[in-house]
Amino acid sequence: MKDLTDLKSLDVGFDVPALPGMDESDIQTPCLILDLDALERNIRKMGDYAKAHGMRHRVHGKMHKSVDVAKLQVALGGAVGVCCQKVSEAEVFARGGITDVLVSNQVRDRAKIDRLARMPKLGARTICCVDDVANVADLSAAAQKHGTTIECLVEIDCGAGRCGVTTTPAVVEIARAIDAAPGLKFSGIQAYQGAMQHMDNYEDRKAKIDIAVAMVKDAVDTLAAEGLACDIVGGGGTGSYYFESNSGVYNELQCGSYAFMDADYGRILDKDGNRIDRGEWENALFILTSVMSHAKADKAIVDAGLKAQSVDSGLPVVFGRTDVEYVKCSDEHGVVMDPGGVLKVNDKLRLVPGHCDPTCNVHDWYVGVRGGKVETLWPVSARGKAY
Repeated sequence: MKDLTDLKSLDVGFDVPALPGMDESDIQTPCLILDLDALERNIRKMGDYAKAHGMRHRVHGKMHKSVDVAKLQVALGGAVGVCCQKVSEAEVFARGGITDVLVSNQVRDRAKIDRLARMPKLGARTICCVDDVANVADLSAAAQKHGTTIECLVEIDCGAGRCGVTTTPAVVEIARAIDAAPGLKFSGIQAYQGAMQHMDNYEDRKAKIDIAVAMVKDAVDTLAAEGLACDIVGGGGTGSYYFESNSGVYNELQCGSYAFMDADYGRILDKDGNRIDRGEWENALFILTSVMSHAKADKAIVDAGLKAQSVDSGLPVVFGRTDVEYVKCSDEHGVVMDPGGVLKVNDKLRLVPGHCDPTCNVHDWYVGVRGGKVETLWPVSARGKAY
């Protein structure tokens, strides 16, 4: 088996889509490319925003699943660490040198809890979410077994309708149990309103967050009266971070998609009614695809179909062009309407994926480009780590 860290030993078109130094025009498709200039600007912009508002930023690793991107977010954006959704995913980041890792989810399976309890031995602050007092004993037992500390956040369901408790008394009950449990530390509250992140209208999103802020404030104030301080009050995504950061309650953001952007997020509107991909954030992630057939005069067939992307949030958008449109896909083919016949075989197009997170998870590599040249190659480090 080849050493995937030794890029010089890898074959372009079999092991990898490109190697550093290649022209962008020679990259093998379909693959994911990152505009490094745009990516770095996005990361710095969010980092500057968080700092200016006195917020910590814990970047969402589930979006890119890349240790290299996370390290860039720490170095350029001042991120304090990452949040992940699964234990195996979190372990990839801990093994990769990220020293503050939150599993922003519940961990209930005993084998997974055991792995979680071992993560501090990798040098990472290890945090998870709890929404059931019955979970506390298992977490405590595993932490004691391995001589480690697991920090816990009580998760509040503030509108997403998924995990989390819905009343302040329930928050207090779980927090007390965590605080009393050997090997555990109560560290605060997780309150991410995921259901409203993609609502187009700014005021509609604000109305949802106002409800969440009221719930969280009541819980934080009640916990403080009980002598239980919240080091972390976390939440906030690309569609709402400005609300949480001005709430006076939250102190940690968990934005992910801002760094790459996708077509679905790009459609939401800011307070001035402008799309957020036209000024607030830049598209940095693209599916690079090639025209493989133009047998029909008005349509081109490209090599990026369903197996190269996720279309749960809609089809990809051809970046920077209005003369052609990606209209349909099957397993291995994408149909691009070309009414003017402007495309030819082997032409390459940049597609903005409909949903970046699951699209990234079906690729092995990011090809970082700058000035028309391949500058770097990054593995999608946690690809497939879904357990």
